[in-house]
Formats: sequence, structure tokens, C-alpha cells
Amino acid sequence: MSQQPYYLQAGTFAQRMNNVVGWLARHGFSLLGSAEMSVRGRKSGRMQRVPVNPHTYEGHQYLVSARGHSQWVRNMRVSGGGELKVGRTVRAFTSAEIADDEQKARIVRAYLKRWGWEVDQYFQGITAESTDAEILAACPDHPVFRITVGS
Repeated sequence: MSQQPYYLQAGTFAQRMNNVVGWLARHGFSLLGSAEMSVRGRKSGRMQRVPVNPHTYEGHQYLVSARGHSQWVRNMRVSGGGELKVGRTVRAFTSAEIADDEQKARIVRAYLKRWGWEVDQYFQGITAESTDAEILAACPDHPVFRITVGS
């Protein structure tokens, strides 16, 4: 019997906040580095938009899915990239998913240090202060993509 991948669907309040943050990004206002990501839908073929927190770690940019194996994650796996938008600035990117290993755990820890105030509730008790083993155990539930802008 296979286990379903972890995915925490956004509640009404979170959906409204995502709409506000996405609207702000589309109109040139980034909240602490947030952006609106567009990724092509794997079934519809249409661009799907979602606000994200691009995270820079050791000179590279990453997208971390706090909510788990969400629709944007599934679309990203098929499309291999998308666009980040803040105002009129649109940056196309390619993506590569990071394996569940120590490098990913370090990226997740750094992400939680930066964005934990916003996303800790989605990590099922894991915080930036959790042990290496705890963060590594949580990695399969939180896909991470390294993005390369301009490709």
C-alpha cells in the first residue's frame, strides 16, 4: 500500500493572503523578497500563478514547497521551469529538483531560518532549530527546486 505524498491545502485565509501577495507582486510590491511565480499547468497547458518566496542559499536560488507536493510542484516537475514576476520585471527560469539528502536539509534549514515565521506551521513541528536528523526526515514532504534565472 503506497502512502500519499504530503500536501497541506491552503485554507480560506491562506488563499486570500496568497491572492493579496500575488496581486502586490504583479503590481511591483515584493514583501520581503516574495514574487509571483507562473508555471505551465501539466494538464491545462495554461500558466498557473502562485506567490512564492525565492530563497538564496550559498549563491543559488531555490523554491521550497512549504505545503508539500502541491499543484505548482507537480506542474514544475513536468514543465522544468517558469517565470518569476515582480511588477513589470519578469524573469524566466529553469528548475531542477533537489534530492532528499544532506544538501537539501541544509537548504531547508536556511529557508526555515529566513521564512519560518511564515511557514513553520506547514512543517509539522520542524523548525530551523530542529536536529539534522529531524530536518532530513522532513525533506521528502517538502520538495525543493534549484532555479536558474535567464535560461
